[in-house]
Amino acid sequence: MTELRTITADSVQALVRAHQVEVWRSLRYLGASAELADDLVQETFLRLLRAPFVDRSPAATAAWLRTVARNFYVKSFRRPPFASTELDKIEAGWNGFAGDDGGDDTLVRLRACLEKLDARARQAVQLHYEERRSRADIGARLGLGEDGVKSLLRRARAALRTCIDRGQREEA
Repeated sequence: MTELRTITADSVQALVRAHQVEVWRSLRYLGASAELADDLVQETFLRLLRAPFVDRSPAATAAWLRTVARNFYVKSFRRPPFASTELDKIEAGWNGFAGDDGGDDTLVRLRACLEKLDARARQAVQLHYEERRSRADIGARLGLGEDGVKSLLRRARAALRTCIDRGQREEA
C-alpha cells in the first residue's frame, strides 16, 4: 500500500522539477500556446500550494496536476473549444503518448526517427513544425507546390508514426 504524505513547502520544489515539463507538454498537446501553457503551469502549481493535497505516488500526482491544468485550460475560454467527451479523447491520447515518463521516451524515439527521414522530408518537417512556416514558403524553399508540400508532410508523419510505433513494440 502506498504511504500517504501530506505535501510540505519543502517538497514543492521537487514536485515542480519532477512534473513541470509534463504538465506543460500536456497543455501544449491540448492546443495551448506556449505562453498560455507557461501561465497555466504556474497556476497549476499555485493550486497545489493552496489546495488540500496528498502526495500518493508520482503517477497519481502527475494525473492530478494534469487534471488541474486541463481545467484551467478549459476555463481560459469564454466558450470551450471542444466538448468534454472530446477532451477525454484528447487526454487518452496524451496518456498514450506520455506513458510513465511524461513523453521523454517518445521524444527520444521521435528524434531518432527524424534522423532516418530523407533530407527533404526532414527539412519540410523542421520548417513546418519548428519554424511554423507556411506550405507556400516551404514549397518555395523545396521547389514544390503547396499540394506537394502537403503530401510530403503527410508521408513524413506516417513514416515517423510507423518508426515510433516500431520502437515501442521492440521495447515491449
